[in-house]
Amino acid sequence: QVQLVESGGGLVQAGGSLRLSCAASGGTFSNFAMGWFRQAPGKEREFVAGISWSGGSTYYAGSVKGRFTISRDNAKNTVHLQMNSLKPEDTAVYYCAADHDIMAPGYWGQGTQVTVSS
Repeated sequence: QVQLVESGGGLVQAGGSLRLSCAASGGTFSNFAMGWFRQAPGKEREFVAGISWSGGSTYYAGSVKGRFTISRDNAKNTVHLQMNSLKPEDTAVYYCAADHDIMAPGYWGQGTQVTVSS
């Protein structure tokens, strides 16, 4: 059973940066695509960024492209989301996810809160 634990959330002012991390255990990490999703209050969970099992391909939602960068370290079973130029509309609970198809993930972390103040 794959377990995912996020860290790195917090409160930041608009224009600032945060780096989220996700540590995976209980499975063969390098077999899975990894990704980040977010859910703001009153809204549905949405895709933010994804990365292939090798790290060779990355995918981003249009709203974060150019500001966020996803990366992974298969030797350390971790995936990161570097978030720059943060906006108040980026405020949400961010979830790490894993599966062979990252757009339909079966494994989720518990989430970490990101709050961007204006």
